[in-house]
Amino acid sequence: MPVADPAEAAARATFRDVFAIGEFRWLWLAYLLSVAGDQLALVALTVLVYARTHSPLLTAVAYTVGFLPWLIGGSTLARLADRFPRRTVMIICDVASMVLVAVMAVPAVPLRVLIVLLFAVTLLGSPFRAARSAMMPDILTGDRYVLGTAVMQTTNRAGRLIGFAVGGAVVGLAGARSSMGIDAATFAVSALLLRAGVRLRPVPRHPDGGAARRRPAWSGLRLVFGDPTLRTLMLLGWLVPFYAVPEALAVPYAAHFHGGAAVAGLILAAGPAGSLVGTIAFSRLVDPPTRLAWMGPLAVSCCAVLALCALRPGLVPVLVIIAAAGALSAYQLATNAAFIGAVPDHRRGQAFGVANGGINVGQGLWFAVAGLAADAIGPAMVIAVSGAVGAAAAMALAVSWRRQAHGHG
Repeated sequence: MPVADPAEAAARATFRDVFAIGEFRWLWLAYLLSVAGDQLALVALTVLVYARTHSPLLTAVAYTVGFLPWLIGGSTLARLADRFPRRTVMIICDVASMVLVAVMAVPAVPLRVLIVLLFAVTLLGSPFRAARSAMMPDILTGDRYVLGTAVMQTTNRAGRLIGFAVGGAVVGLAGARSSMGIDAATFAVSALLLRAGVRLRPVPRHPDGGAARRRPAWSGLRLVFGDPTLRTLMLLGWLVPFYAVPEALAVPYAAHFHGGAAVAGLILAAGPAGSLVGTIAFSRLVDPPTRLAWMGPLAVSCCAVLALCALRPGLVPVLVIIAAAGALSAYQLATNAAFIGAVPDHRRGQAFGVANGGINVGQGLWFAVAGLAADAIGPAMVIAVSGAVGAAAAMALAVSWRRQAHGHG
């Protein structure tokens, strides 16, 4: 694995430096299309399911299908990003997804088949994201990588919000099937952007000089969980469901304030808005070594602040609390940079596959638990409990990281 020059690693980059790199611009545009298109398809499918069944349960099941494939893809298909050229993996996943979504747009396709096709499309997201994450350090070096990660994280949050908000309007105007056709087009454009602007790199080489070896499906799990540093960093990354839980409870929480869709939209927007501010501030105002030192305290704080919801504050304080949690989650920039620095190049795909898969599966499961609990104790208490549990987990991980950093673990 190449080692970054210490001076380069310590130097602070700017967002202009990141977007000055042509490959990153093309990769970012492809990612933006992918995120927005995925949300549009998910909105279209849930609308279609509810229109046909009038069942909230079946509609929720259709939505959950978007998370479940990560149980398989996170530890298995992500290996493809280490066995084949990463750009090739991304393009093939885009083209295959385009075909599958185009089939979903055909009116005669039954509902059950639609859900199976969505499962397959989401499954392809695992090798695609693993390849993209593994390729990023080849395109951006030093502090540029941290800022590039910040851009991708912000794009993901903003793209999901815009996709859900605009998606509802598009589905209302164009219809569910036509919206899926639009999503198929986004996959096609993404593949063309990757082909035109991202350089084809060879398969990552093993340190002994050979190609990356074939490994069993569980090798990624063994790699990450077998190394104390990687395990701690990945688990810090997996805290996302604990502080993102307001997203799952936005509608019932809005009802608590006697509000409708507009209030739910404010609750949904608060976290990403705070994340945007925190990401920019943390990446631009804090130097690289200090980011690592603040990683543990910020991880604890971003969860702990949600415990204030137990006091049942008004809407404005709640929005501030959720935005603060989003801002403090900027610690993920330091976690991501440290994680990529500890993973050998020829195994990045597997490592990122496990990391991304854990976050997505965790969100699906924890959000489902939160939804059930909210019926019993209310959304405010669920968010508070989620924050407290996350803070306790973050505290244990922060102590573990500190011991490792000082050579005691």
